[in-house]
Amino acid sequence: MKQVKADMSGSIWKITTTVGEEVVTGQEIAILESMKMEIPMESTASGKVHMIHKKEGDFVEEGDIILELE
Repeated sequence: MKQVKADMSGSIWKITTTVGEEVVTGQEIAILESMKMEIPMESTASGKVHMIHKKEGDFVEEGDIILELE
């Protein structure tokens, strides 16, 4: 399994992918809100979304796992 991790701290404003969806490296998978700014978060790998660990509204720290790809 490949893990996609948060590259900064913030609240997850929106998850833009679903379990079972194929994603490619660089594709937006979520939008973080930090310091009143919306920051797109991109996948660091390609694959099929196996599990999403966080939900909208969750606060994440840098390095927290957002989702796993098969």
